[in-house]
Amino acid sequence: MIAFFEIPTNDFDKSVAFYQALFGEELEVSQFGDERMACLMKDGKSVCSISSAPSFSGFAPSEGGVLVYLKARDLDADVKTAIDNGATLVTPKTKIQVDGWGSFAIIADPVGNRIGLYGDK
Repeated sequence: MIAFFEIPTNDFDKSVAFYQALFGEELEVSQFGDERMACLMKDGKSVCSISSAPSFSGFAPSEGGVLVYLKARDLDADVKTAIDNGATLVTPKTKIQVDGWGSFAIIADPVGNRIGLYGDK
């Protein structure tokens, strides 16, 4: 079970704009010292944060790091929204080879993080 996840960025404003467009929701922005976070809140709890934390060593965008799959509202539309907002398509929509498991696509967000998008149709 996922408690929450953080997506690192080295361009906070660009990343916040990208994920707000992709999620279709406003992110709650906070600042703690030199760390900035933009959180997607559900039921009063943060489930995802876009984080800029210059004081944390090694916390930076990476194409080879953990791959998180986000549930798409509409996989084709969400891939298009991602690309229209600066993402790069890494893996086009691909059907999972188990009946009923849907499809996925992988994008790289505008600062280089790979993010999976999953659709169950």
